[in-house]
Amino acid sequence: MAVLEAWAFAVGERVHNAASPALQHVSSSSSPSTTSAFIASATDMIPSLRTLSKVVVTGAQVLLGGGESALGQADPFSSCANPQLSCHNTTVVENLCCFNAPGGQLLQTQFWDTAPVTGPVDSWTLHGLWPDRCDGTYEANCDHSRAYKNITAILESFGKTELLGYMQTYWKDYQGDDETFWQHEWSKHGTCISTLEPSCYTEHKATEEVADYFQKAVDLFKTLPSYEWLATANILPSTTTTYTFSALQSALQAHRPGVTVTLGCKSSTLNEIWYHYDVRGSLQTGEFIPADPDGTKSSCPQTGIRYLPKGLGSQPSPTSTQTGALPTATSTPGKAFEGKGHLTVLVDGVQKGCIISAGTWYTTGTCATFTSTLLSGGGFTLASSKGNCGVVAGAFTCSGAAASTGFTAVGAKLAAGGNGAWSAERVPRGSGKETVYAGGEHGVGVSIGWEGV
Repeated sequence: MAVLEAWAFAVGERVHNAASPALQHVSSSSSPSTTSAFIASATDMIPSLRTLSKVVVTGAQVLLGGGESALGQADPFSSCANPQLSCHNTTVVENLCCFNAPGGQLLQTQFWDTAPVTGPVDSWTLHGLWPDRCDGTYEANCDHSRAYKNITAILESFGKTELLGYMQTYWKDYQGDDETFWQHEWSKHGTCISTLEPSCYTEHKATEEVADYFQKAVDLFKTLPSYEWLATANILPSTTTTYTFSALQSALQAHRPGVTVTLGCKSSTLNEIWYHYDVRGSLQTGEFIPADPDGTKSSCPQTGIRYLPKGLGSQPSPTSTQTGALPTATSTPGKAFEGKGHLTVLVDGVQKGCIISAGTWYTTGTCATFTSTLLSGGGFTLASSKGNCGVVAGAFTCSGAAASTGFTAVGAKLAAGGNGAWSAERVPRGSGKETVYAGGEHGVGVSIGWEGV
């Protein structure tokens, strides 16, 4: 019984409202990718809350001679007595089918992609539905056994043809690979939502939690018409006008009084909005209550924010501004990306290896030589001994079959689509290699520099 009590205490500590100082320190970064490496190492050492809770419940059944588990009650979603609001309670909640933990704050995230254009020209697109630990940190890829690769087939098997059709218009991958994008969002984020555990369902049908995840994400998206809300405040896409951070917040806050959102920018250009919620009850049937962001995450400047129209084919700088001088963040390639050179990989500003000829990252051995060719309209292409280099399904790839991507430089670092952020699942060890992805969604955020040869 002492062991059982110790387990129960551990569960209580993980759902307690107060976060540890270490996690609070990590979550203070303005970029969501900065917490990823910390979380990856922490979750390797500490068993997840859902694992501990199952051990406690199972152990109690064994010691007490059976009885119904809280996770296996007859109707877990409708019979949750006095459902608690996530991120606010200070007591142990044993039934994690009625209470989202440790990912207690849920984020409905949206994209505004202009180069290439993604989705309708008068609508933002859906990025995902993410569980955060109430302090800005998060779990990721929590159940590899449920990392399904057939999202379309799953939705069709549950008769979700209308949902699927909506996703094909509004939940888009900027590289055109929607299926892989949906797989990524479910595997990385959906598997970490406690109320979507298969054990929470009565007579669970395989993968039905996947359909619930995408349905809820879309249902929330439909209640958050970002383009319309901004337009109502006379904030419209423009190549000549810029906006302030406070004006954008106020326009959205008018429709969600009392709370703010996370605004994401690439080189001072608005491209992402995150809407935060605390949830009373389960994801499936609970009440989503608008909340302030659970960490300092906005990456937009206070002034000079560009909100570009879709369909331009390029991203020109504004010729005038309503709110002051526009920060200069994007540089032309210059000598930094001319001729031949190595692509060096930096983690927190410190070089850790380089990119090899196939486009993957490793930390030992000889760096590959890349050839940079300037484009007449600005930017440049890259090629290695393997062939042209491009961003394929979100990953940096060099091969004879790859189409060339037009790259640019942001602060003398390699950028794709105007974004100088890259990431990988982990730092490679020894002779191991890691895929490098455009954007900061993966476990370790990196930047890519140039070393001429």
